[in-house]
Amino acid sequence: MKRRTLFYLQAGITTLTALFMIVPVVLSMLAGVTENYFIGLRSGLTLKWVGQVWELYADTFWLSLLIALCCLAITVAIGLPAAWGLLKAPPRWSARIEECLMLPVALPGLATALGIILLYGRFNGLRDSWLFILIGHVLFTLPFMIRPVLAVMQAIQLPRLEEAAASLGAGFWRRFFTVVVPNCRNGILAGAFMVITLSVGEFNITWMLHTPLTKTLPVGLADSYASMRLEVGSAYTLIFIVMILPLLLMLNACNHWLTRQATRNAVKELA
Repeated sequence: MKRRTLFYLQAGITTLTALFMIVPVVLSMLAGVTENYFIGLRSGLTLKWVGQVWELYADTFWLSLLIALCCLAITVAIGLPAAWGLLKAPPRWSARIEECLMLPVALPGLATALGIILLYGRFNGLRDSWLFILIGHVLFTLPFMIRPVLAVMQAIQLPRLEEAAASLGAGFWRRFFTVVVPNCRNGILAGAFMVITLSVGEFNITWMLHTPLTKTLPVGLADSYASMRLEVGSAYTLIFIVMILPLLLMLNACNHWLTRQATRNAVKELA
């Protein structure tokens, strides 16, 4: 009896939490396909607001996707070796470096963006390019790639695997690409999930760094809510979700596939 009561209590709390998170998003999406939000669904459904958003802001979607993918590539290229270096560094230095890496996350995004403007803003060609926004996104998301990769390295005791490979004659680069990278796949995927999500949705840094020709999704969303009808802003949210959801599902599917492959390999070894 007590177990059943506890089960229903846990299920109720989980359901309420899920509704608390999902209902506002669903209502915003419905507003984007409603003829008149203030009348409600009785006014009828329409896709004209979605069409209007796509006509006005299509460039922001492709730019956000480009920046997110470039940000992912750079954070993987920097984060994996950085995590490997932190693993081998003395614990005191490793802890201090991790604290420094977390500064862009701990500081307000506007302060980070201001620092980027002061440092790189003198380069006119860079200031007017989407690469200026990419710099801010890499600074902000890099810790979210390094930390899960480092956690995986520590969990699997990577130095021992490296020592075993070195004893068999594997050189530096061979150890990196045949031992380090394959064993850190789950950490890389977890980091990739966070990097893409944060890059696509990042507003504070982007708002300070963008120009009228380099608007991204969040900036365009804020602009649409501030200057147009509520239905237009909600349609923007709908397209935002339609764009980001397949990326997240793909990363999640890759993670599940790698987990199943690792489980099968472990079962084969035990057999």
